[in-house]
Amino acid sequence: MADETVGIIGAGIVGLAVGREIGRRRPGTRVVVVEKEPGPARHQTGHNSGVVHAGIYYPPGSLKAELCTRGRLLLREYCAEHAIAYDECGKLVVAVRSDELGRLGDLEKRARDNGVPGLRRVDPAGIRQIEPHAAGLAALHSPETAITDFPAVARALAGDIEAAGGEVIYDFPVSGVRREPGRIRIVAGERDLTADRVIICAGLHSDVVAGLAGDTAEPRIIPFRGEYMRVRPEKAALVRGMIYPVPDPRYPFLGVHFTRRVTGVVEVGPNAVLATAREGYTRGAVSPRDLAAIAGWPGTWRMARRHWRTGIREVRGSLSTARYMAEAMRYVPEIGAADVVRAGAGVRAQALDRDGALVDDFRIHHLGPVTAIRNAPSPAATSSLAIAAHVVDQLDRT
Repeated sequence: MADETVGIIGAGIVGLAVGREIGRRRPGTRVVVVEKEPGPARHQTGHNSGVVHAGIYYPPGSLKAELCTRGRLLLREYCAEHAIAYDECGKLVVAVRSDELGRLGDLEKRARDNGVPGLRRVDPAGIRQIEPHAAGLAALHSPETAITDFPAVARALAGDIEAAGGEVIYDFPVSGVRREPGRIRIVAGERDLTADRVIICAGLHSDVVAGLAGDTAEPRIIPFRGEYMRVRPEKAALVRGMIYPVPDPRYPFLGVHFTRRVTGVVEVGPNAVLATAREGYTRGAVSPRDLAAIAGWPGTWRMARRHWRTGIREVRGSLSTARYMAEAMRYVPEIGAADVVRAGAGVRAQALDRDGALVDDFRIHHLGPVTAIRNAPSPAATSSLAIAAHVVDQLDRT
């Protein structure tokens, strides 16, 4: 790969991690990251909950399980080297109903198979010892689940790329990826860039940009807005770390949970509401083009037929703070609707297959000199440095 130019589309944490990894491993390679926004980490990286996952949820043997485990260790080391906040405040995954205990047991087995460090199961007294204001029948405690500042990590990665002689070019909205003899031309209006290889890390637009390079339509990105509530300062001390529900295995979403940020703020969320725009951070954000793409994908309707009840419940919670917090109060009864204010929102780029299946694992397509990361949801931020190593390993073999 030495003496080549590698173009990377997308300056979220994954794209920047890939750029840094190429520069680190192949000093002679020219690395150029292009990004449509005026700075890095403006979408999923900058709108997530800041959680560094320990690998509890992911099927053993999956890319998520492998790369989350490796990525957490690499990220912890990276944050220490760059003086970026990293707090192992720990997580409780709490069962509040008896019918959740079986799922909690299944989750414990999965977590142990994945080698989650320090994992232990606790009873109600153990829950209160860790989180004195939490309620539940039983819980899994993951003491090394952490929180960090992912936008700060992304900025540091961009700095690493530039320090190694690479470039990060902003305000470069890609409109074409054209294969020409011996090279690939990345087009943004009247501007362009030629490269020997291209890696697409376009997040919410990954399917569209991959399509420009000739990739298949499947999977399609369906945007889900995740809305947060912020706990008022006088109640923030009631939560020490993170308190999560037992997830429903039918969905790749983890459910509304309590998370402490590195700033000390405590948030509740996110929910998962089908958005009406790929960058639909508010209910009023509507994109006719994105809506047409959502409605025109056969998988959307198949998904809707399977999960319409859940969709209605999520919309009701979005519209009503009381409904939203009714679920959360099962875990911390002392924090209710009067104790929170509406905060920000993120949009999850959820990949959906034609048959209506929600794609849960990372998915990477290879199109000769083009690599397209087609699905990189949570824990992609945790896994970003390991995803980068995995992608570059694959490039080295071609």
